[in-house]
Amino acid sequence: MIEVQALKEKGHYKSFHIQGHAGYADAGEDIVCAAVSALVINTINSIEEFTEDAFTCDCKDGMIESWEFTSDVSAGTDLLMDALMLGLRNIVKSYGTDYLQVADTEEK
Repeated sequence: MIEVQALKEKGHYKSFHIQGHAGYADAGEDIVCAAVSALVINTINSIEEFTEDAFTCDCKDGMIESWEFTSDVSAGTDLLMDALMLGLRNIVKSYGTDYLQVADTEEK
């Protein structure tokens, strides 16, 4: 199962963590994993391309495991992150929590 955790502070995204494998199908044929990967990579690329927001990114074996914003984020980044979370929740609705679990936490 893929586990996703997004952290917000005062309504703005601060970090994003992802780990695990969907296990929906064999490697190379897992459409849940492919969909999650596409959404995550597109979000990172979009933040880099369309905003000036700074972040650090941790990768392992060529896969993104987490990123953390190193300054306040713009409305554009919040929107891109909201779109990512919407896409991930829609995958959960379609395929279930056996393959993907998504949570977001608000720090006070």
